[in-house]
Amino acid sequence: MHLFIALGGAECFLLAVMAYDRFVAICRPLRYPLIITRALCLQMLALACVGGFALSLTLTTLIFLLPFCQSHEINHFFCDIPAVLFLACSDTRANEIAVFVVCMLILLIPFLLILLSYGFIITAILSIHSVQGRSKAFSTCAGHLLVSLLHYGCAIFIYIRPKSCYTPEQDKVVSLIYTNVTPMLYPMIYSLRNKEVQGALGRLLESSSQVRRQPKAR
Repeated sequence: MHLFIALGGAECFLLAVMAYDRFVAICRPLRYPLIITRALCLQMLALACVGGFALSLTLTTLIFLLPFCQSHEINHFFCDIPAVLFLACSDTRANEIAVFVVCMLILLIPFLLILLSYGFIITAILSIHSVQGRSKAFSTCAGHLLVSLLHYGCAIFIYIRPKSCYTPEQDKVVSLIYTNVTPMLYPMIYSLRNKEVQGALGRLLESSSQVRRQPKAR
């Protein structure tokens, strides 16, 4: 549980950092090399990882201080917070408040910062007069925005709600989306915007089509 929450929290912070990167690239393009330096990138990466692991350790410790006097079999794919809280046989309101506070720090605040960044980005894109310029600016941000909406939407649905609303089967489906489907979209969303990757994919498809058109030997 600690590793899952820590890595998920670090990913949430990194998505917010990426939104800031796109904000500077679109709204402050001339100052981008001065603002987004290698040192700043390493600092933000370190803060994201340390913040995710520290908040995860606090939350995991609070949850496993609870007594579990019922079945220890978790009705889930992995050791997730709502599924474990559901097994506790004592009053979990204080722990649910702790979960809510940590989720506010990991989910809601970064997500609001992302929405704020994209508010400025959309305003800047609309001020671009050329259609080609708008299209290029939008393509820079579309993939990240799609991933952020999927990741934060599913995570907020799972974690920011009371224990009484816990539904195991529904949670499994939603968890499957943000733990498997969303990461599988990353290569397609980010890599296919790269011209070298597009060229390599085009050559691969062209060569495969040529192989199919060749006559088979008798």
